[in-house]
Amino acid sequence: MLTEYTTPGSSIELECSQTIYSLLNDRIARTGEDTVIAAKKLGPGRWQNVTAGQFHRQVIVAAKGLIALGIAKGEAVTLFSATRIEWGVIDFALAAIGAVSVPIYDTDSASQAQRILNDASVKLAFADNRERYDRLDSVKDRCPALKQILMIDGNALGALEGLGVVVSDEELHERIASVGIEDLATIVYTSGSTGNPKGVELTHRNFVSITLAASQALHEVILDDHPRLLLFLPLAHCFARFIQYASIASDDGVVGYLPDTKSLLPDLRSFEPTYLLGVPRVFEKVYNAASHKAGMGFKGRLFLKAAEAARVWSREEQAGKKHTFAQIADHAKYDALVYRAVRGALGPKIRFVACGGAPLSLDLAHFYNGIGLPMIQGYGMTETAAPFAATRVGDNVIGTVGQPAPGSSVRIDDAGELQVKGPNVFRGYHNLPEQTAEAFTQDGWLKTGDLASIDDAGRITITGRSKDIIITAGGKNVSPIPLEEEISKCPIVEHAVVVGDQRPFIGALVTLDPEALAVWLPAHGLPADTPVQQLTTNEAVLLEIQAYVSKANATVSRAESVRKFAVLPEQFTQDNKCLTPSLKVVRPAVNRVFATEINREIYNTKR
Repeated sequence: MLTEYTTPGSSIELECSQTIYSLLNDRIARTGEDTVIAAKKLGPGRWQNVTAGQFHRQVIVAAKGLIALGIAKGEAVTLFSATRIEWGVIDFALAAIGAVSVPIYDTDSASQAQRILNDASVKLAFADNRERYDRLDSVKDRCPALKQILMIDGNALGALEGLGVVVSDEELHERIASVGIEDLATIVYTSGSTGNPKGVELTHRNFVSITLAASQALHEVILDDHPRLLLFLPLAHCFARFIQYASIASDDGVVGYLPDTKSLLPDLRSFEPTYLLGVPRVFEKVYNAASHKAGMGFKGRLFLKAAEAARVWSREEQAGKKHTFAQIADHAKYDALVYRAVRGALGPKIRFVACGGAPLSLDLAHFYNGIGLPMIQGYGMTETAAPFAATRVGDNVIGTVGQPAPGSSVRIDDAGELQVKGPNVFRGYHNLPEQTAEAFTQDGWLKTGDLASIDDAGRITITGRSKDIIITAGGKNVSPIPLEEEISKCPIVEHAVVVGDQRPFIGALVTLDPEALAVWLPAHGLPADTPVQQLTTNEAVLLEIQAYVSKANATVSRAESVRKFAVLPEQFTQDNKCLTPSLKVVRPAVNRVFATEINREIYNTKR
């Protein structure tokens, strides 16, 4: 195993004038009248195509309006909105004039928004609808820098157009020319899975470099054969924002903005994406929906056989083995009866799926790979403008997160922590010089906090987080993530969180998946609508989970094994602070919120 690796090839050479806005401007020069955006209109399956030229004109109009409102270069403007075309227009307009975009997750509370608005000294805010406008308005008096809130549903872009008529083309072009690659583009607040959110300062170089590098490394996905992306992840998350830029920067890519996922499956069929970006939970739901639709009878048994055959097919393919004639025949049969329908649920033109944001089950990755949908897995942080590494289409080794971008480097320190260096690494935390200094080594490498290994080809495997390591009362160091991943394979489990720091043994908290229960319960003689609260001590439920706990325990020593688990009567949500907006589990919050259950149900104590 290697301890340091740099991906062959030099990093992308950038000019001082290149910015996020220039990605759009360059697209105009190449394909100005080709469709670049599909904006969802009212009703499932109804899309409004927008050409690169039309989108650019909206950006220019908004940029002039922002100048008329007195937004100077370097001043902060907030976007508090779901994913929609107006988000993209305002984001590019801010980049064009050198303003600093400060996104807020659309699920954030008024108090969370207040903290961000004040920390970044936000001068102007955009909210997409009345409800989020009211959230911001309720704290406006406690945000001294905030001068105005505009509502997108209240024709904010129209207001900018009216205001901008007093701004000349010359004044706009002068502002655009003043913006350079090293200028601050955005402050993105981390989702807070390991503590209070910190404002990550990202420059134009950070985003432009990783956008162009990803287009090189993943050209089959992002550039080739008329790529289409349906984007429904929140644009406040760097992962979604980066892929928006990559799609717009391509030669003929089209990005569709989906404000909500209420009609996701019909929208996928009508939009016809060629690739899809999601967090693990999205792909788990697609798999579970296919399983539920098959039911528990003949079709259900057929689905289970086909799913296992897909996983075996993928594993043998990854191992370099040749498929037998029987396997080839079965694969063709299952493709006609099962796989085609699963792929079709993601749209008739789907070719790739990409996953990031949290660890993905190996079984699930092998399933998608086995049905003919390569699962591109990536790794990154807000501090690296989202992606830093990704598996390649021609080197898609499941279980790894691939290699870094061309010219970027990774290394493993003596404690096993992954450290990274590259042009997309952020410049620092806003107003936090001490934490910025702590984030880097003395020789300039970013400390990720993740434990990892690097194979001889430079592929990275994430094995855990250094801050997640549990040290039992007996002094045993335990990495919880492999155990959690194995337990979460249980079809009725939504989340598993391993506990045991400074305790005599390892335990686990488990939440149940309501959608999976609706199918599983009737098959086990229980009403489909049985409340979760009544299932926490149900023998059939406990036996089902115990089978997967035992599988997890088989992979570790006895000192690391889960001795007891407790089924919680509620789920982890953003409301109880146990999930981030990007659906990561917040381990400290889980330990705090469910301290009583941990003490009573696992350790039989009252502390």
